[in-house]
Amino acid sequence: MPTEFADPQSLTDALIVEQIAPGSRVIDLGCGDGRLLAKLRDEKQCSVQGVELKGDRVRGSIANGVPVIQGDLDEGLPLVADDAFDVAVLSETLQQVRLPKRVLREMLRVARRAVVLVPNFGHWRVRWSVMRTGRAPVTRNLPYEWYETPNLHFMSMRDFRALADTLAIRITQEIPVVNHRPLERAWAANWRAHSALYVVERL
Repeated sequence: MPTEFADPQSLTDALIVEQIAPGSRVIDLGCGDGRLLAKLRDEKQCSVQGVELKGDRVRGSIANGVPVIQGDLDEGLPLVADDAFDVAVLSETLQQVRLPKRVLREMLRVARRAVVLVPNFGHWRVRWSVMRTGRAPVTRNLPYEWYETPNLHFMSMRDFRALADTLAIRITQEIPVVNHRPLERAWAANWRAHSALYVVERL
């Protein structure tokens, strides 16, 4: 497991890549410029597919040689067949969609496993910011004012576990990220982790 990264994006990519076996069929939902998929293609010989809403990012994926579908995740994945992929990836996006439950169901319809990275709004800095200011929290890892944030939903690690239970999803791995270090075991993780990676499967 990667130990420490100064660049949060490098850490995110390394964490996700580590969960994916060489040669896997991978779909990245909200793939941005296709950077992660290009890495999986080049380093692990994966067969890759991106889905992205924003036109400039779609063009970035194409420039990186990554096949991409332009689409809104809240509308599902009607062009993707059941079990078409081995792994679906959703990185820092679940909190930004309107219909998180639908998106998770679609992920596990089109892939056998899903890797989901989410921010943890249970982090102590978030709690302290609310207590201290009485306003929507602004922290180093959540730097947006409430009227500018792309985040539509606010969840803690406990909330994600509860959602998984509701959807009959098995969490096979939970990796809290504390001070830019992924930890397989962390005391008071819901208090200390600024984000968490989950590997989930259908029951």
